[in-house]
Amino acid sequence: MTRMEKEKVIVLIGPTAVGKTNTSIELAKRFDGEIISGDSMQIYRKMDIGTAKITTDEMEGIPHHLLDIKDPDEPFSVAEFQQLVRKKISEIHSRGKIPLIVGGTGLYIQAVLYDYHFTETPGDEEYRAELEAQGDKRGSVWLHQQLEKVDPISAKNIHPNNIRRVIRALEIFHCTGKTMSEYQEGQSHELQYDVALVGLTMDRDILYKRINLRVDVMMNLGLLDEVKGLYDEGVKDVQSVQAIGYKELYDYFDGKIGLDQAIETLKQNSRRYAKRQLTWFRNKMAVTWYDMTEGSQHSKIIDDISEFIAGKLQLKSNK
Repeated sequence: MTRMEKEKVIVLIGPTAVGKTNTSIELAKRFDGEIISGDSMQIYRKMDIGTAKITTDEMEGIPHHLLDIKDPDEPFSVAEFQQLVRKKISEIHSRGKIPLIVGGTGLYIQAVLYDYHFTETPGDEEYRAELEAQGDKRGSVWLHQQLEKVDPISAKNIHPNNIRRVIRALEIFHCTGKTMSEYQEGQSHELQYDVALVGLTMDRDILYKRINLRVDVMMNLGLLDEVKGLYDEGVKDVQSVQAIGYKELYDYFDGKIGLDQAIETLKQNSRRYAKRQLTWFRNKMAVTWYDMTEGSQHSKIIDDISEFIAGKLQLKSNK
């Protein structure tokens, strides 16, 4: 497929609280775009405040996709995300619009943009069944410890309660002798689209202050009630509530820690996540970065980003 035949896609990435939402709306207006959420947790219904999901007012009439498509007790995989987003990209182009993927979940976005073949991921049903039985007998912590022994990197990135993903990582190692990250490295690095990949960054101290403030705002908006609603419904030991903002408050509802400590831990985990996001994007993807530290220069930054996108994709800006 030649460059001219590839569908054009704008991608906006960056750590939590850096200003992706406002920037994405501005860019969608300028390039007649529709926005696809690139966040692995905003797909869940009833999880609005803790995932910093965009509100209808904030959308300013710009169509948004892949929000609120799953119940919190439903699993969701990178492979499913890849399939859904690629379908949306084609749909948006068929309307004569430009798709704009916005988010911070690095692996998910990378899987869409590059030639990842999840159907070719090796499997062993017998071994998987054995691990599931051992998990039922010995518990999720034991399973996670087995993963730590063979694949410490994946073990660090996968929560012990995410049993399905722990087992998948063990299965990949069992079948290939490679860790999950090594297996993913072996995937093709050819871009599937004509992409303008834009990253937003910020002075770390200022970003961390913004993250702390965001958590305070979330609490004022009713995050505690949002999480309590899920807790009272019995939504436990599933993928969705391992998200930052939910697991910390679950510990509070379980009586493991006090509320003040839960909020402090939430802030700390959010800061650490932002750091991991930046590391991932810088190591794994060819991003053109824009520094958002100077808030007063926001309109100039938008102009610079727009100029880059217009040149990279040969698009005309509405400004």
